[in-house]
Amino acid sequence: MTTALFAGCIAAAIAVLAGKPLIAFLREKKLGKAISADGPESHMVKAGTPTFGGLLIFGVSLPVALIAVVPQDADMLLPIAVAGMLALVGFYDDLGTLIDRGQREAHDRTTMVLKLVAFAVIGVGASLLLYEGIDAPRLLVPHYGHYDIGPIYVLIAIGVFVSTTSAVGVSDGLDMLCGSTSAVAIGAFGVIALMQEQDALATFCFALVGALLGFLWWNAYPARIFMGDSGSLPLGGTLAIVALMTGWWLLVPLIGVIFVVVIASNVIQIGYFRMTGGKRVFRMAPIHHHFEKLGVPEVQITVAFLVITILGALAGIALVALD
Repeated sequence: MTTALFAGCIAAAIAVLAGKPLIAFLREKKLGKAISADGPESHMVKAGTPTFGGLLIFGVSLPVALIAVVPQDADMLLPIAVAGMLALVGFYDDLGTLIDRGQREAHDRTTMVLKLVAFAVIGVGASLLLYEGIDAPRLLVPHYGHYDIGPIYVLIAIGVFVSTTSAVGVSDGLDMLCGSTSAVAIGAFGVIALMQEQDALATFCFALVGALLGFLWWNAYPARIFMGDSGSLPLGGTLAIVALMTGWWLLVPLIGVIFVVVIASNVIQIGYFRMTGGKRVFRMAPIHHHFEKLGVPEVQITVAFLVITILGALAGIALVALD
């Protein structure tokens, strides 16, 4: 536990200190985000805010994890590698959203298909390693114990990985929203790892949480840097992997309840729009933009979603304690 907590504190301190020069560098290179005209009108003032915040989060947490946890447990190379690969996918995506540069629509069909293919390829590789190489716990059910569900575990793991990565990615729409809720969710699985004496995994989780807290110092409203897909995609993938490594992947929808709500609002909006020929359930999707359209302040939405996430995380930890 001591190593895990120290890793988190060190990562947080480094991220806070590194944030200012990184933001200055991004501004100097004019790597500011273009704001889509399809989003809330209030977001237009954010145009030009530096993006690529994932460089700060994972540029700090992964080296700390490599130093602190890999000597303890080489299996930790898996979440580190997954986070690194998804950060590269997100970095490529962020390059197409810059102001005053060649832009591509981040959510057009071709880009979305390519991202899903990348998620699937990375997810297949990670799931096979979890099943055959690392021998991660197959399925843990609160109160009812451990079950080996056989090769179907691989298909389930791929589904958990792709859906969680997509859901967390969609949640990155307000200052602090994705970073704060991801910190709570990953921190909850860090606590679960400690409860199971998976000290190396817990240390990895808390190193990432620490880097997220340092990032939030600079991402607090009004944000001086955006997370971008270079941060949100690896956060989603990492959340899935650590959940699978603890065996408590059934609790992802509870601990990450806000991510479920956000991605569900998108699916409902798109499905209803197509079924009815143009009608909408929400004023704008994902749902946090719906509340903005209703006049709810951005900070108030973020805090409400964070509170819900904390309650889901506490409930998830409590269910693990029943085992």
